[in-house]
Amino acid sequence: MNLRPSLLPALGVFAAAARHQNFAHAAEELHLTASAVSHHVRKLEGMLGVALFQRHARGVTLTGEGRLLADAASVAVADLEAVAESLGKSRGNERLRINTLHSLAYCWLLPRLSRFCAAHPRIRISIETEVALTRFDQGGADLAIRHGPGHWPGLSAHHLMDDELFPVASPALPGLAQISEPRQIADLPLLSDHALQGWRDWFRAAGLRGLRLPDMHLMSDSTDVMRAAVYGIGAALARKHIAMPYLQRYELVRLPGPALKTRFAYYAVHPAHRPLTANAAIFIEWLKHEAQDENTPLPPGAQAGPAV
Repeated sequence: MNLRPSLLPALGVFAAAARHQNFAHAAEELHLTASAVSHHVRKLEGMLGVALFQRHARGVTLTGEGRLLADAASVAVADLEAVAESLGKSRGNERLRINTLHSLAYCWLLPRLSRFCAAHPRIRISIETEVALTRFDQGGADLAIRHGPGHWPGLSAHHLMDDELFPVASPALPGLAQISEPRQIADLPLLSDHALQGWRDWFRAAGLRGLRLPDMHLMSDSTDVMRAAVYGIGAALARKHIAMPYLQRYELVRLPGPALKTRFAYYAVHPAHRPLTANAAIFIEWLKHEAQDENTPLPPGAQAGPAV
């Protein structure tokens, strides 16, 4: 049976009457008259086709059917009150929606985020990760963190930090102990992703041209490349800010050779035509401050490895 919306007030009145089992007391709670409470209850009884109260000279008592409905109504009212209370509390909190790359979120942003939350307890964070450029639609991200050239049509960009590439591998990778110069790295199994700068760029920066590189293991995301390197599948060409937590935990070690500055850097971006929200502005300033600290916070109880 579908309850018509007009009967919902009657259910609310019935719940109060059932709780008190007294129409006058229910009327006092609801700021109604006792006759109005009686009218709502009779309307509900007429719709359901059952008596909900037994009426007698000393007052009213619930019938068996009335007790069943009262139990259900009390649960429903309690649930509604809990939701209403949570909504009221949430008005004191403010949500900040951030879009970024999975690799940066996993290796750089999330390890630091507890510091922001401690400093700004009222701000709630939503993080989405994707490779494609962010669409700042209505209800979408307030800002994004991107690795790129620093200029995108229609966006304002705030420089956060530059980056560099260098080779890393698991300390347990077979043959690693024999690697003493960049040329020998080409003899290891190599891991690669779809980044614009890769192993050939790095070997050229190391002064090595014309090397015959082996077929590489290819991953679509640099986070997967790091994890594959940790598990000893091969050596990886890592971005510093992505590799740092692995280096600090000694899951990866840096191999011989130079650091190659990347063509791209990290930027916080947002629509140029739309005023930046106060929370987004706070977050950008926090990002700039965090970008000055190269060491990535480790989880509680995690052990740092040798100095990197």
